[in-house]
Amino acid sequence: MTGPVAAMLPGDRLHLQHGPIDLVIGADGDRRAAYRAAWARFQTVLPELVEELPLLRSAPGDRPAGAVARRMHAACVPHAAGFVTPMAAVAGSVADEVLAAMVAAGPLTRAYVNNGGDIALHLGAGRRFSVGVAGLDGAALGQAEIAADSPVRGVATSGAGGRSLSLGIADSVTVLARDAARADVAATLIANAVDLPGHPAIARVPARELQPDSDLGGRLVVTRVGALVAADVARALEAGVAVARGMRERGLIEGAALMLRGQARQVDANAGARKIERNYVNA
Repeated sequence: MTGPVAAMLPGDRLHLQHGPIDLVIGADGDRRAAYRAAWARFQTVLPELVEELPLLRSAPGDRPAGAVARRMHAACVPHAAGFVTPMAAVAGSVADEVLAAMVAAGPLTRAYVNNGGDIALHLGAGRRFSVGVAGLDGAALGQAEIAADSPVRGVATSGAGGRSLSLGIADSVTVLARDAARADVAATLIANAVDLPGHPAIARVPARELQPDSDLGGRLVVTRVGALVAADVARALEAGVAVARGMRERGLIEGAALMLRGQARQVDANAGARKIERNYVNA
């Protein structure tokens, strides 16, 4: 594996890549200092995670040593009553860690770190950030506008067909939370809950058959979803809504938008963002 690389993108954005980690970063304010800090912090992130992979692929137990690993662990502990490992929060935790380094380096009025669609945000007074809500196939599904007075500082999307294996069938689940790590694990778990156990149109295989080192082990992950009638789609979404509502009531998320086969549900998303525009059914 090659080492970390950095490049500038149009719009004064910074691109950082190392192995599976791929960040797109933007900043307003002392951009130069912020980008130097992002690059300095980024270079050691992957080696730090690799050192603790066995622990991070297990249910939350002993607290990890590394800063990113500790973020992952903390985000998952509130969900430990069910099956979850810190790997469910890895993308969001990396985004949070790099953003924290940027903010500490100098004054910024607005900044973001986008790690494959899991986004950590910094917003100064009066600033706002628009997030396109998209399916995992890239299709535009709506938009969330997050203002500085909102508690939301993290956005994450998960579902079947994404970069990670999924236990559920959601086309996409987008979560708004107080940081990207919390949004990441919540999106994963809500997407897993959008499901129709035993449905004949859904094909599944043990996770280890697709990824031998997966933290999911022998748990069945979705490989194909065939034809579903509208009532089945609604039932699967309601299962995810129930999980999202529980998280919202516990203060773990600010809101969520769930999509499957042309149907969508929104759970208290307006409590965490100025608006999410879409013809959702509020659940």
